Amino acid sequence: MPTKVLVPMLGEAVEEVTIVSWLKAEGDSVEEYEGLLEVETDKVVTEIPSPAEGVVLKIFESEEGKILSVGTLLAWIGAEGEKIPDGDEAPASHADKKPAPVKNEEKLISSVAPPKAAPVRDSALGFISPVVAKIAAEKQIDLQQVTGTGSGGRITKKDILAYLDSPKSASPAVKISTQKGGSLLPITSVRRAIAKHMVDSRRISPHVTTVMEVDFSAVIAHRKANKAAFAADGVKLTYTSYFVAATAAALRAWPIVNSSWTDEGILLHKDINIGMATSLGDDGLIVPVIRNPERLSLLGLAEIVNDLANRARNKRLRPEEVRDGTFSITNHGVSGSLFAMPIINQPQVAILGVGAIQKRVVVITDDSGADMIAIRPMVYLTLTIDHRILDGAIADHFLAEIVTELGKW
Repeated sequence: MPTKVLVPMLGEAVEEVTIVSWLKAEGDSVEEYEGLLEVETDKVVTEIPSPAEGVVLKIFESEEGKILSVGTLLAWIGAEGEKIPDGDEAPASHADKKPAPVKNEEKLISSVAPPKAAPVRDSALGFISPVVAKIAAEKQIDLQQVTGTGSGGRITKKDILAYLDSPKSASPAVKISTQKGGSLLPITSVRRAIAKHMVDSRRISPHVTTVMEVDFSAVIAHRKANKAAFAADGVKLTYTSYFVAATAAALRAWPIVNSSWTDEGILLHKDINIGMATSLGDDGLIVPVIRNPERLSLLGLAEIVNDLANRARNKRLRPEEVRDGTFSITNHGVSGSLFAMPIINQPQVAILGVGAIQKRVVVITDDSGADMIAIRPMVYLTLTIDHRILDGAIADHFLAEIVTELGKW
């Protein structure tokens, strides 16, 4: 009996996916849990594995970039020459409001938690299919040496087999078409999602930005004194961890900033979940979420920051890791920017912008109360707020709290 391949539920509140690419074609042989296709949800690329061993009898949805609902019929897997059952030759329409019902005997496979041989998820490599993990174990291959040609650098079965023949493999190039007057660079689904989100944010809420600066001397001194100890535990201590810690403390002091607008009233979120904007280079950015950072030590924060940032840049985050943020931080200073006016990540109420560290001449007060000129490492902090909920005074108090927290180290 052939087996259906349906769009799985890839996370809480994930109702739709976008087809990135098929890894198999009709007529191809496939092993159970081997990757069939890659889909994208909230800028997270996920591989959907095959629910059974056999041949790809029929693919219903092959158009890259097409949006499909959970439960949509993607393909049939069965023995070579086997016929598809009558009445099951049409996929569920994206226009349907409800996902297609899943019968008990049908296998709805999630790449996050398949029922049997679960895929491996390495903190550095991300998703590793059972087939790839099995070959690597049998052949004693260090997957760090294998070049992945799947979406986001994912290692496919083809990659590891190619590595066995020749350790060097090339990645596909981006297709650029020539048009009259210039060249046309395709818009990726990630870029489209970012564009829509940014336009919607400006339309939804009035943006107001306030700016303060902070003397970063205390943070720099603390990091210098503790960097080696953190490294001994295998953790890189970055400045981002300090900003997350300071922001979490400020959100506890000013819970109105940890809120969202609703027609019924202002929703004060119970949990503090801070989104950390991470650059994907030419592909834009993504915002993985650090959950309940106020409960973590600086070491715990640094470990999570490192892990999320590394997997974000390699597009190996899970869908649930970019959801439910209540506040966001973007460090535009890494590229040399002094200050900026970032756009709010809806439905959040504010976003913190962190500028570059720059040594400047400032006037400080010594212990005796006298003013003196000194050179200090200074950082501009910008806070963009939803003016429907926050007024300038509250925004300034909140930002001042972050400045105070950063000076305590």
